[in-house]
Amino acid sequence: MTVPQWSVAEVRIWLGNRGMGQFSETLCVQHKVDGQVLLSLTETDVREMIGTSCLGDVKRLTLAVKELQLATPTPYDHIRSSNGSSPAKAVYARFDSEGSTLSDDALTHKRISRRLEPEYSKLFLSYCYMFSVFLITAFVMVIVHDRVPDMEKYPPLPDIVLDNLPYIPWAFDACEAAGVVLVLIWTVTMFFHKHRFIVLRRMFSLAGTVFLLRCFTMLITSLSVPGAHLQCSPKNYDSLWSKLQRAIAISKGFGMSLQGVRTCGDYMFSGHTVVVTLLNFFITEYTPRRMHWLHTLTWVINIFAVFFILAAHEHYSIDVFVAFYITSRLFLYYHSLANNRVLHQGDRRTRIWFPMFSFFESTIDGIIPNEYEWPLSLPWRSAAKSD
Repeated sequence: MTVPQWSVAEVRIWLGNRGMGQFSETLCVQHKVDGQVLLSLTETDVREMIGTSCLGDVKRLTLAVKELQLATPTPYDHIRSSNGSSPAKAVYARFDSEGSTLSDDALTHKRISRRLEPEYSKLFLSYCYMFSVFLITAFVMVIVHDRVPDMEKYPPLPDIVLDNLPYIPWAFDACEAAGVVLVLIWTVTMFFHKHRFIVLRRMFSLAGTVFLLRCFTMLITSLSVPGAHLQCSPKNYDSLWSKLQRAIAISKGFGMSLQGVRTCGDYMFSGHTVVVTLLNFFITEYTPRRMHWLHTLTWVINIFAVFFILAAHEHYSIDVFVAFYITSRLFLYYHSLANNRVLHQGDRRTRIWFPMFSFFESTIDGIIPNEYEWPLSLPWRSAAKSD
């Protein structure tokens, strides 16, 4: 009988065999811990249940549970390593996001997620969240355009990069073209990725959060126009409705100059840098580690897109730096929490400071493997099945 099939009585026997029978009353009688519950326990759970200040007891019981977790077969245990290592290690050798075999210590905390349901309702909510934030961002862009400083009174601020980089008229269009290339690569990746709905949910939630932060930074301080060629001046709209109409126009054009959208005042921080950086990181994370050429390509596109933004003198250097830093850090923090079972499930601070993360990732208990499939059912295959 496997561990998930253990009854409460069998958990009591296991505790006795491990020399921890003193915890039987608490775990088995008071909390009714069976095999499935036992496998889900974290150190925080153990500490709360046994209610002891003795660190040795907490650690011994936690390590015993972790041994069971590693020894319990997973849906990927059919993957065996050539050197005869354990199934769990074979799984991590195959799916480690860093491209190398994880250590025994890493195996204690990381594992391939066992529950990978698409959860369409969460996907829909994450999209609504991102869409709402984009509308708010467009409206804030209209407001900050009204507040843009007079160019004659407030000339461009000193900037080490812009002062030494000649203005290139076509550079901003080149930046947006680079973004379109990344969108195409990302679309193809998501078309074939087996867990596309989980990944898209993560992208929507991250994009919404970053752009929500951008709304605050745009409103807090109005920077002067970074280049005289922009010819920016305040625009006074007569009514709230006219502002909403302008915000809708910005949203329809995705804020892109290629779509005829020109805005001023939305400098801190660069939305274009956010988009190309997010696309780069998601493509790199959710494509096979061996595709080095693709990862190199996306990084080169990301770097050149940032260069084109500066060459177009559309943003100050600090706008681009802050945008890249915030976007990359949020991406890494989100995935570190999502991939680490101990931080994800056992730390109450995660639920307090990242409530949206806790909701969207509530059923994910490990790493999302990069698996691919043909998503469309072919007509002749459907006919064969019906026969």
